[in-house]
Amino acid sequence: MGAKVTLAHSRIETAEEKLTSIPDLIPDVADLLVAYLEQIGVEYVFGVPGGAIEPLYNALARSERRGGIRHILARHETGAAFMADGYARETGKIGVCCSTSGPGATNLITGIACAHDNNIPLLAISGLPALPTFGKGAFQESSGIGINVFAMFDHCTRYNAMVSHPDQFERKLANALMAAHQDPGGPAHLAIPLDILRSQAPSATPSYKLATLLEQEPILVDERAVQQLYDELRHSPRVAFLIGASCGNAIEAIMELAELTGALFVTTPDAKGYVNPRHPAYCGVFGFGGHASANALLSGAPDIVLAFGTGFGELASSGWCDSLLNNRLVHIDNSEKNLMRSPMAMLQVRGHIRTVCERLTMLLKAAGASGFKKQRGGIVLQSPASYDSDATPLKPQRLMKTLSERCPPNTRFLSDMGNSIVWTTHYLQPHNRRLRQRPALKEQGQRSGTASWLRLIMDFCPMGWSLGAAVGTARGNPDCPVVCIVGDGTYLMSGQEITVAAMENLTVVFIVLNDGALGMVKHGQRLAKAEAIGYQLPQVDYRMLAASMGIPGHIIRSPQELDALDFDAILKHKGPTLLDVRIDGEEVPPIGIRMKTLGTLE
Repeated sequence: MGAKVTLAHSRIETAEEKLTSIPDLIPDVADLLVAYLEQIGVEYVFGVPGGAIEPLYNALARSERRGGIRHILARHETGAAFMADGYARETGKIGVCCSTSGPGATNLITGIACAHDNNIPLLAISGLPALPTFGKGAFQESSGIGINVFAMFDHCTRYNAMVSHPDQFERKLANALMAAHQDPGGPAHLAIPLDILRSQAPSATPSYKLATLLEQEPILVDERAVQQLYDELRHSPRVAFLIGASCGNAIEAIMELAELTGALFVTTPDAKGYVNPRHPAYCGVFGFGGHASANALLSGAPDIVLAFGTGFGELASSGWCDSLLNNRLVHIDNSEKNLMRSPMAMLQVRGHIRTVCERLTMLLKAAGASGFKKQRGGIVLQSPASYDSDATPLKPQRLMKTLSERCPPNTRFLSDMGNSIVWTTHYLQPHNRRLRQRPALKEQGQRSGTASWLRLIMDFCPMGWSLGAAVGTARGNPDCPVVCIVGDGTYLMSGQEITVAAMENLTVVFIVLNDGALGMVKHGQRLAKAEAIGYQLPQVDYRMLAASMGIPGHIIRSPQELDALDFDAILKHKGPTLLDVRIDGEEVPPIGIRMKTLGTLE
C-alpha cells in the first residue's frame, strides 16, 4: 500500500555480465525479460508453469543456476498473484507473477484486481499460443480471436499490452514497469505469445537503465493548496487526522505533523498497521471493524479533518459517513481517482503526501506553531469483557489479546476477509514497537518507520488473499515471523498454499478461526433477520490436515491451552505451523457498519 520500488544498482552490470558470459548464447526474449527483472532487483517470480510460457521458465532456470532470480511454484495462479502482492508490500520491490495462457491467466485476474484496488506494484506475465495459431482453436487460446483473456486485464491494471513482435518487447516492458511504479502504484500486465518469447532478443543486454528511472521518487505538490491549508490550520486549534492506506512512505512525516498540531488521529482499517495503537493521541480505527472512539472523534467538534491517502471506499469511510464527508474535510492525496471522491471537501491538496506534510511542518515551525493544544485519545473496544475472558470455547477477542502480548516486535500480521478481518482490526493491539530508521535496523529485524505491522485488503476483498500474501511476505523477509489469521471458510478455499511455505522453510503461523461456519455470513443473516442459509461448513481437524502435509499443528480449545503454547519456539521454527483455534462461534463480530450499508440494520 503505497510501497515504493527499491532497486539494486550493483545488479545492473551483474545481470548483463551473467547474460553475456555464457559462450555462444544468443539470448531470446525470455532471457532479456529475466535480465530486466534482475536489473531492477527482483529476487523471485511466483507462478505456475505451462506450455505457452515454457521459454520464460527456461530462462528462469538458467537465471537460478547462475545465482539469479528464483521461481516459487504456487499451487494456484491466484495464490501466485497474492504471493507477489505480499512480496511487494514487504520489500518495496515490484512483485512479479506469471501464468500460462487461458485459464492460467484468468486465475491470475482475481489477485491482479486485488492489487489494483490496493495500489500494489505488480508485473503479471501471461503466455499466449504462438501468433500463427491465433483463431485456429489453439489449446487454451486466449487472444482476441478466442476467449479474450488479454482484454479481461484492461480494467484491473495500470497498463495492459500484448507483445506481437520482438522489437516491441523492451518498450512495452519498460512501459509496464513504469506504470506499476507510478504513484500510486498498481499492477501491469504483459501477454506474450509463445513464438515471441522464443524469438531472438532485439539486443543481447537491456537497452534501458530502468533502475535509474524507477528509483526517482515523486515530489510534486500543489504549493498554493499547501499554503491555503497552512492558513486553515493556523485558525483551527482542534485538528483531527484520518490516515489512509496510501500513507506508508509518509507516515513519519504525518506523525510529526500530528505532534506539531496536537491532532487526534484515526486510521482506516488497512492503515492501522502504520501506527502505534497505544499512542496517546490515537482514537482507533474508523470504518469496518472500527472503534466507537474513532466515530466519536469525527462526529464531535474538530475544526478541521485532514484525510491522507484514502479513496473513501465503503469499508474505509464507515459507509460514506457524513461525520467524515463534509465541509470540514481536507483531502490530501496524489491519486486523481481518490480526489474525485471528495467533492464536498473544503480543500483538496494534490501531491506527494510526505512532501505535503514536510512543507506544512516547515511552515508551522517557522511560525512557531502556537495555538495548538495537546489532546489525548484512546480506543474504546466493543465488548471489552471478552478481551480478558477465560471462558471456553475461546473468545476470538481473547485470542487477539494473547497475540498482541506474545508475538515479538518484528511480527507481520496478515488477516483475511471475513470475521477474521474485523476481529483483528478491532482487537489486535500490540505494544509500541516502531523504531526510527537506523543503519542497523535491518539487521535487528525490527520494523522501520514505514513498515506496516498489520496488512489487510479493502474494496475488492477476495477471500484467500492473506494465505498467499503471507508466503510472499515471508519469502521477501525470511528473518521476520509472519502470522496469518483466517477463517475456516477461507482456509478451505485456498489453504493449499501452506505447502509453499513448507517447501520454502518459511516461518509463517497460520491461525484458523474454526467455528464450522462462514462466520460473517452467519452473523450477517442473524443481524438482518434473514434466512439462515449457505453458511454451514464441515467440522474439520485442520491440525490433521496440516500433519498430512508434514506441517506441525496444534488444536486450541481454551485460553489455558492458548497460554500453554510455546510461542517463542513456534515463531523460531523454520517452516509453517498451523493453529486450529476452536473459537466461540456465538460471539458477534463488530460488523454493524457493513449491515447498515446493506440497509439491513437500523
